[in-house]
Amino acid sequence: MRSHRNEVLIVAVQDRSCATRETIIAGAAEVFEKSGYGRASLIQVAERAQVTKAALYFHFASKQDLAKAVIEEQHRLVVHDGLTVLQEGRPALDAMIVMCREFGLRLLHDPVVRAGIRLTFEASSFGRSVREPYEDWIRVMENLATQAITDGTIREGVAPSVLAKFVVASFTGVQMVSDVRTGREDVMERIRDMWQILLPGILRDISQDRIGRLMALIPQNCQAEPDAESSEFVGEMAPKPAARRMGQP
Repeated sequence: MRSHRNEVLIVAVQDRSCATRETIIAGAAEVFEKSGYGRASLIQVAERAQVTKAALYFHFASKQDLAKAVIEEQHRLVVHDGLTVLQEGRPALDAMIVMCREFGLRLLHDPVVRAGIRLTFEASSFGRSVREPYEDWIRVMENLATQAITDGTIREGVAPSVLAKFVVASFTGVQMVSDVRTGREDVMERIRDMWQILLPGILRDISQDRIGRLMALIPQNCQAEPDAESSEFVGEMAPKPAARRMGQP
């Protein structure tokens, strides 16, 4: 009986520790997004996350460790969204477009993803290699492009590797410029423009009906009123109230 109580206690402590770590990462994301790596401090993070400094240092020994954790969480979220899209069994080109749409929605609604992207471009400040997430995304896009050529959606002559690198680079540039110009308020419109320009150059069937069906995957009102496929996703990402102060890890 005592052994069972001990096991329950251990699980409770572990759950509490995990919850505290998640709270710290969420708070850090908001601080890093607003201030950047150089100006952010662990004291600011502790205050934003509403945890004690002892609890913060229990999980993260330095600001560098915390920044790496935010980047890793951002990558995990984006990978999770990509896997969800792949599991839906969509045609390959549809999946490429929807992945960009979901990434855009993350940028609109998830501070962790926005902070992770910002930290990615500040990685030289803390010695972090950020090549892997890009390589992962390019690899997925290349596989999908290959499938789309095989199924006749994308015309022959388009090199899958070239298209994959171009899509990833274009998306990265689009969201960066949107951030600088409008704070990403127009990011979904710019992602839509990106595909509107790209599709006629890669499709085997360039009829207006075909292009229109694909463009419908990124509705014009996507930012203000996400389509049914994205509504649950956006709800999960809505900012949550800060957790109560936790004195222990």
